Amino acid sequence: MKGFTLLAAASAASAHTIFVQLDAGGKTYPVSHAIRTPSYDGPITDVTSNDVACNGGPNPTTPSKEIITVNAGSTVKAVWRHTLTSGSGDVMDASHKGPTLAYMKKVTDATTDSGIGGGWFKIQEDGYNNGQWGTSTVITNGGLHYINIPACIPNGQYLLRAEMIALHGAGSPGGAQLYMECAQINVVGGSGSASPQTYSLPGIYKSSDPGITVNIYSMSPSSKYVIPGPAVFSCSGGGSNPSPSQSATQPTSRPVTSSSAAPTPTGGNGCTPAAQWQQCGGKDFSGCTSCASPYTCKVINDYYSQCT
Repeated sequence: MKGFTLLAAASAASAHTIFVQLDAGGKTYPVSHAIRTPSYDGPITDVTSNDVACNGGPNPTTPSKEIITVNAGSTVKAVWRHTLTSGSGDVMDASHKGPTLAYMKKVTDATTDSGIGGGWFKIQEDGYNNGQWGTSTVITNGGLHYINIPACIPNGQYLLRAEMIALHGAGSPGGAQLYMECAQINVVGGSGSASPQTYSLPGIYKSSDPGITVNIYSMSPSSKYVIPGPAVFSCSGGGSNPSPSQSATQPTSRPVTSSSAAPTPTGGNGCTPAAQWQQCGGKDFSGCTSCASPYTCKVINDYYSQCT
């Protein structure tokens, strides 16, 4: 039993990841330099928590007085590692598949703004394409997450939020693992002509979203995956406000193009038994702990059990 517990703990730890470095303008800005780095590499699983903005809570973040200068219209690279001391080959467990996303928020002072609340707009997303997940692309690229900074946004200070979502346990609500950090940047060289439609963190995700609660094991390479959150802002007009006075605190509906979302279990007696490969247990899991015949619930690690 002791050996199994240690193995489970090691398996759980291998899943985690941290955004530790930003490459911008030919320069490398390491951890603690304008990146609010958490002390622990674990996920946020409550999409209604304030921690979904810039991490924190169970993963206390380290404040920084630094701000990184970034050119509007340039491409920056968020660098992900398993831990603060991991090498380039240690990014995230390959089984933890899901989308990558990036958001920005215009702020008065990037060193003090918590990120919680409105003002966020999405600038990047990579979901599921022909069997390839966004997180898998980042792992293949050695932890590099490419993010284009819009050329048309106003100059000034922003929070840049890079995110990876692991969906290996997302067959039931609360199973998705969200990893995110915020970098403090100052955008220069922007045209300032755009007024992106903005949203709130928390607020843009719901546990019932088909991109948050989904059985990825039932998907084929041709399956359609609905990336959570609003549409990506584009300088050509996508995701912008008709006028600067208009703003949204909740995302508009995005068409559901996949039926791969798992049914919501009710938990306890009478719940809907989980299908093969769906989650059936783990720390803080509140869904159905029984599996559809002929499958049984197998412990993978402290946080995740699945029907096999």
